Amino acid sequence: MGRTPLRLYMSMSVDGYIAGPDDRPGQELGRNGGRLFNWLDDRMSEGINGQVYAEAMLTGAVISGRRTFELAGRWQGNHHDGVPIHVLTHHIDPADELPGSAKYYTDVNACATEAREAAGDRAVMVHGASAAQALLAADQLDELELHLVPVLLGDGRRLFEPTGHGHIELELVRRLEGRNATHLRYRIVHQEGKQP
Repeated sequence: MGRTPLRLYMSMSVDGYIAGPDDRPGQELGRNGGRLFNWLDDRMSEGINGQVYAEAMLTGAVISGRRTFELAGRWQGNHHDGVPIHVLTHHIDPADELPGSAKYYTDVNACATEAREAAGDRAVMVHGASAAQALLAADQLDELELHLVPVLLGDGRRLFEPTGHGHIELELVRRLEGRNATHLRYRIVHQEGKQP
């Protein structure tokens, strides 16, 4: 792959939810949504979960949706190691002073381009369902790193709602079995109506 990859990192239930119902400030992961992140209890270990977490922390920039950015308390302006934070939004309030290196974008392609430039030879971490869907629609998302958790949440916020993107082919490039999660990395190989 010639370009710096934009890689979605997302914990997800087997039935496709990334948060439980009623996700909001004070209950950012929704009811029972915290279960999706139990695998992070091992993030400092030398096992598979520790490996996957360490790889994520080596990314060179972050792209986030506005909702995720706000629910995360704007990461106090520092997601990890001071990497630039690029936030996709529909509206920019010029009076809104962003913390740290965070910057708003309304143009998906400009956001992707600047994040790739900032990351250099490292991958770009993508956070949030809306950011992933916007990048996918713009043919900018390259990979999905899904942390599949053995639970059925039954309700909540889904990663991919019907979007009208059409048929998209994925190639499994890695599967790692960790405690409380199976880590699956897919490469996006073809979108309907676009040349591979």
